[in-house]
Amino acid sequence: MAKAEIISGICGFTAVVDARKEGRHCVLAIDSDCDAIQRMSQELTEVDPFQEITFRGEGPRTLHMGAKHCYHPACPVPVGIIKAVEVEAGLALPADATVRLSVLDDE
Repeated sequence: MAKAEIISGICGFTAVVDARKEGRHCVLAIDSDCDAIQRMSQELTEVDPFQEITFRGEGPRTLHMGAKHCYHPACPVPVGIIKAVEVEAGLALPADATVRLSVLDDE
């Protein structure tokens, strides 16, 4: 099983994603205090890893569910879910992904 802890930032919410490969699919368990992610987790219970890693065809189901349920388009939870699926399916190695933000003075 692959696990991802996603710390979303200024909203203060975190999400924990467990991805478990069963046959051709990954079964997802997503836990978060965020109402939007809770709604998404009820609908996004299983994905096809090969659909999740490409924009071809319908593209990643996780991103569609993110667009449907998340309030903020920059929410990192959908991408974190895809990263966990990739690792569980053997399509990526487990490594942290980070975005560091700062404000620079204009001078």
